[in-house]
Amino acid sequence: MSIYAVGDIQGCYTPFRRLLDICAFDPGKDRLWLVGDLVNRGPESLETLRFVRRLGNAVTLVLGNHDLYLLMVAEGFGKRAKNGDTLDDILRAPDRDELLHWLRQQPLCHVDGDFCMVHAGLLPQWTVARARSLAAEVEAALKGSAYRRLMANLWGSEPSFWRDDLVGWPRHRVIVNAMTRMRYCTSAGVMEFCAKGELADAPEGYLPWFQVPARRSAGQVLVTGHWSALGLKLEPKLLALDSGCLWGRHLTAVRLEDRAVFQVDCLGDMA
Repeated sequence: MSIYAVGDIQGCYTPFRRLLDICAFDPGKDRLWLVGDLVNRGPESLETLRFVRRLGNAVTLVLGNHDLYLLMVAEGFGKRAKNGDTLDDILRAPDRDELLHWLRQQPLCHVDGDFCMVHAGLLPQWTVARARSLAAEVEAALKGSAYRRLMANLWGSEPSFWRDDLVGWPRHRVIVNAMTRMRYCTSAGVMEFCAKGELADAPEGYLPWFQVPARRSAGQVLVTGHWSALGLKLEPKLLALDSGCLWGRHLTAVRLEDRAVFQVDCLGDMA
């Protein structure tokens, strides 16, 4: 059995299927890890959701910010993106309710041995075990009877830092924002959500979350996406896999057991 971790798909179904062919992925014996952002901005979000759902137990995914955006929009909350989104095919689909119900059963954080998969990153105060526990709080709310109230209160960037005494929706919001939106934070874990560029463009006083000294999750391998400007970044304890397929660059898979890299060029698909 092989495990293939794949970067942000964002509705780019055609290159995703080509990538699986290149990997010779066999759902009968192999496993697929998806780092989140299955949907939005790309042209085939509905096809992507349907296909991934059909893979059943062969796939493990974590939710990204665009996946949560879909869930918020479907419930009438949040703000539709000014530059548009590509969610209408899902929202009008006859199986939309089944797809959305399936999506909100998915985790924010997946831990397996030395690996931790999360869409964006982890705050420096959190061990992997602590992050998994905090993710479980939000996951229970996503699956529970207060689901719509969670969607109504999830939007926003405040509080921008973690405190153990946070409760209610602010607590959930910080957990979600760290795990699905964060790129930069201070050494104390104060998050910044505006900067999206390359490492050289870091705002003054902020660091890429994975470069914060004494980060408590540094002993395990973090498998992430979200940061397309960062590009594919493979380090001993970091596999950052968003290589910008949506922007006409590449969709990437890494086979976890030997770190073999598989890529497809997305330029023709996004032209």
